[in-house]
Amino acid sequence: MTLIWIVGACFIGGVISLLLTIFISSKANQGLITNLVSLAVGTMLGTVFLELLPHAFELSSNYHRTMFSVLVGILIFFILEKLLIWRHCHGPHCETHAPEISLRNKKGSFVLMGDIFHNFVDGVLIASAFLVNINLGLVTALAIIAHEIPQEMSNTSILLHSGYSRSQTIIFNTYTVFATLFGAVISYYILDAVSNAIPLILALAASSMIYVSVSDLIPGLHKKTEASDAFFQVILISLGVLIIYVIHLFLH
Repeated sequence: MTLIWIVGACFIGGVISLLLTIFISSKANQGLITNLVSLAVGTMLGTVFLELLPHAFELSSNYHRTMFSVLVGILIFFILEKLLIWRHCHGPHCETHAPEISLRNKKGSFVLMGDIFHNFVDGVLIASAFLVNINLGLVTALAIIAHEIPQEMSNTSILLHSGYSRSQTIIFNTYTVFATLFGAVISYYILDAVSNAIPLILALAASSMIYVSVSDLIPGLHKKTEASDAFFQVILISLGVLIIYVIHLFLH
């Protein structure tokens, strides 16, 4: 019975995320996508510092090891990015270094990777809470679904902004739904083994989101130098952080 509750909660959250992705991808235009990239910076950084890292610290007995894992994760994503570029280029002039293709190779891939890590951990947390009691499981699932909404908005906008088609974006978000289900079912059966890895997974998810925000998204925002653009960027970044903060404040 508990497993049914776990799978049901993950499935409902996944359906909400997919419906949101389809809606955003069908209504999106370049102006909306650009604005949502600013919102993405706020929600991703808010998720890192208000959700992922606090949970990692709660579950880890060694804070220094957790932060070292974040640092190593950032370096790993930097190396992976370099390998992706080097793998397709063997000379000083290469079309892979063109801005649009570079965005496609980097932002979309790392956002997808980070989202899979994050959703896998969400599945682990949902299963763990339901194994304590049904009420705690429902509250935890509600909190996770609530903070998934702005996150999926951000991820969808980033993938579209990176050059992926609407159909590809929907398919990629489907992958993240299965990551939640996979994490939940696996943790249900082998909770002890999975729970020991949760801080590491959280740290890697945090490092991925930090890397994407600081390395790719924020530099892109700096290219718009008009005062009005800067004003809206600050407002939307702040709004993204505020959304995560309010969810954290009232649902945790």
